[in-house]
Amino acid sequence: MTTHDSKILLFRNTMRITDGHLESFREAIARAIAFAERHGPQLMVETFVDEERMLAHSFQLYQDSDAVRLHWKLADPYIQDVMKHCQVERFEVFGTPDPDVTAGIRSALGEESALTFSPRIAGFVRFGTGLHA
Repeated sequence: MTTHDSKILLFRNTMRITDGHLESFREAIARAIAFAERHGPQLMVETFVDEERMLAHSFQLYQDSDAVRLHWKLADPYIQDVMKHCQVERFEVFGTPDPDVTAGIRSALGEESALTFSPRIAGFVRFGTGLHA
């Protein structure tokens, strides 16, 4: 894999779970991930919960910006359901999305969430056959 032409994007979303909403959040996340597994373009989705601090961390791996756009189109009702139970505290983008996806992320988060972009330097993926640098 070269260091220049990978379009892979990894998102890390840190969410503050609303007090009293932990079980509803868990249920909404489970529905969203089940839908993504069946219909979504993500190559990987993993979500972890820190109950003590009422934080959730979601990681999503996409082949490229087109996959992110498809995810937004398909999953909007599921995203809205999850967001009833939490607020994004921090959103980290690893890789370089195209300008349209960058603008979409900025617009969705507004000014209330910390947002960072970290361009890729180098790497590889061992699973799946659909990833090409």
